[in-house]
Amino acid sequence: MKNFFLVVIALTVVVTILFTHQVAKFKSLPLNNVQSLFHVKPGTGFNQLCRAWQNEQYLVSCVPYKFYAKLFPEKVTLKVGVYDISDLTVLAAIEKINEGQQQQFFFTIIEGEQLRLVLNKLKESRYITYDVELETLTEQLGLDGSAEGYLLPETYAYTAGTSAVSLLNRAKSKMDEVLDVEWNSRAQNLPISTPYQALILASIIEKETGYGPERGLISSVFINRLNAKMRLQTDPTVIYGLGEQFDGDIKRQDLRQYTPYNTYRIKGLPPTPIAMPSQDAIRAALNPEASDYFYFVAKGNGQHQFSKDLTAHNRAVQKYILKRRNDS
Repeated sequence: MKNFFLVVIALTVVVTILFTHQVAKFKSLPLNNVQSLFHVKPGTGFNQLCRAWQNEQYLVSCVPYKFYAKLFPEKVTLKVGVYDISDLTVLAAIEKINEGQQQQFFFTIIEGEQLRLVLNKLKESRYITYDVELETLTEQLGLDGSAEGYLLPETYAYTAGTSAVSLLNRAKSKMDEVLDVEWNSRAQNLPISTPYQALILASIIEKETGYGPERGLISSVFINRLNAKMRLQTDPTVIYGLGEQFDGDIKRQDLRQYTPYNTYRIKGLPPTPIAMPSQDAIRAALNPEASDYFYFVAKGNGQHQFSKDLTAHNRAVQKYILKRRNDS
């Protein structure tokens, strides 16, 4: 009898060891050769998921995982989405999907980018549902006027299936926040009466320079001109007004052509922003540096030469523009 109990105990120990080993092996089994993101579509059940993985040769058999699903049904509630399941065990991948830990994608609005380019990028972005209606975009974003300029340049994270309009609304909300902060800390006695006018001016500053330290001086030139009732005479507004007519080289006839955006022909600010301005550009528009400058010209190295009067400006044009054209 004693020997019998010893045999039973020994068998129990062996079975326990074998079972523990098999459980450990089961838990550590990896998904094999996962080459891409995996999309869990609406209506996908656990058995369908397992068969799909088996068909893709990510795993050899679904049998042990079906038992797992029977024992722990709460751990196999699949969340729709796109997942990165590479370099995971089978159970870790199941847990990731069960918890809805979806793959993050990123969409970037670049400083100075125009609305049409943003929308084109959205159309081409992976896993974004493009639901923009141009005719009603302003209504979709809760705006009274143009959506141009009203999206804050930033990188936005999203998951598969995110709608383009929802992402644009996030960018618009971020711009609302930034515009509110900067407007409340603006300088006094500016020739700008609304946050929207600040947005317009900031978009022009953004297009005029990519060199951050100059933004305040660029702003001062435009503020000085507005105060003096001078036309802004800024090329980026002309280019924006030309739209698809612009061939990449601004000409005298372009400067003479009337559009609502041609600041060589109109007084004051154009009717809408001409691009998406950064927070730094908005801050510069509302807090310009103090200067006596009324003119500037590009040096050709990303920076500008500033002048107080037309005579000095013409000399700068001769030096930096005409000479460069002759040299080329």
